[in-house]
Amino acid sequence: MNDKISHIDSEQLDNVQPELPETVVQPGYLGINVPPDQLPEKSARTWVDRPEELLQAVNVLKQAQVVAVDAEFTQIRTHIQGDSQSPSHRLSLLQLAIERHCYVVDTLRLHDLTPLNEVVANHAITVLLHGAGSDLRIMAERGLTVAHYCDLEAASRSIFGQQESSLAAMLRRAFNIRLDKSLQRTDWNRRPLPPAMVAYAARDAEMTLALYSWLNQHYGWALKMHEHTNQLEPVAAWIEPFLNGTSSVSVETAVAEAKARGIIQDDAQIASDCRTALLELKQLMHRSRLLRLIADLTLVQLVPDIEPLLQAPSSDERAASARALGRMGVREAQPLLQPLLQDPVHDVRKSAQTALRNLGRKETRAPGPPSRLIDGARSWTIGEVGNLDDDNDWKARLRTMMGDA
Repeated sequence: MNDKISHIDSEQLDNVQPELPETVVQPGYLGINVPPDQLPEKSARTWVDRPEELLQAVNVLKQAQVVAVDAEFTQIRTHIQGDSQSPSHRLSLLQLAIERHCYVVDTLRLHDLTPLNEVVANHAITVLLHGAGSDLRIMAERGLTVAHYCDLEAASRSIFGQQESSLAAMLRRAFNIRLDKSLQRTDWNRRPLPPAMVAYAARDAEMTLALYSWLNQHYGWALKMHEHTNQLEPVAAWIEPFLNGTSSVSVETAVAEAKARGIIQDDAQIASDCRTALLELKQLMHRSRLLRLIADLTLVQLVPDIEPLLQAPSSDERAASARALGRMGVREAQPLLQPLLQDPVHDVRKSAQTALRNLGRKETRAPGPPSRLIDGARSWTIGEVGNLDDDNDWKARLRTMMGDA
């Protein structure tokens, strides 16, 4: 054994990277827990299935500053291109809760919901949603455009992590109650609806309103980070499709096309555009996607801009910045990543573990050319050999595809 070691010169020893010890990442949220509060008193509930009742509801709702909204919908199948089918959704109920009152709107019987735009399209009213993506899409299909909203699920995720952000989990944390979800998958198209189902539907909107009050009292910073007014954030034109999840080509192809069209003048502009976007973007979803873009382009000159984000208040940004540094192979960031193994949020601990594991590997390679899959789609391999994204990343990609990120 000693003879074999003697044949390894000092240069070879310098190039050997020690394997980082595997750290067991504990599950769950490990931070300080705020004591639970008392639930507010139960509100009055009104069933709305006539146009005049809807107008009366609107007159009351538009006086409020915040309105909690929840939707119940069922999956249907629509025929497209011959015999093939694609799943879609039909809005069955829309619940709107304010202090001391909740309206349950029968969206099957009421064909014209546009009077509600006096509420949801009013910039002075904040619409509260828990998991905004699907509800916004379903409402838009019925002509309802939400102008100003706050996503409580996203805010909860930024504080406690992905596995701790469901409405049921947050109500246990905030009020020490267990949410009955036994009717979650019931048939909301049946009429008449039994009183128990009406009460079940109203309760989710009422609980969303109560949760907002608790979050606003203890974690107002997170609510502000996930408040949306549909205002466009100024970024370079070639970056925008990646932030919106609408790009159909790889980052490298998009950059090459932008150079060919004169949108990008040189490589220095690529880094400059990304640095400017990192300073200007406020939406955390967009910032996380931008960090992924920076990592895919291996813009190591932006590392000084990324490293401070490891201490960001939002767990989304701490995790995204850790993943970016890991993908770019920034070994100098190891001392900064190591403390994140003790982060209160599981998502951040897992991302830090993955980043440190990636940095312990010896080889990296540049982005390869696109390859064709069986269905004709293109795929790109970017970053480190054998780099497997952590659990949070596949969930982030799923949320991106569903429009919920």
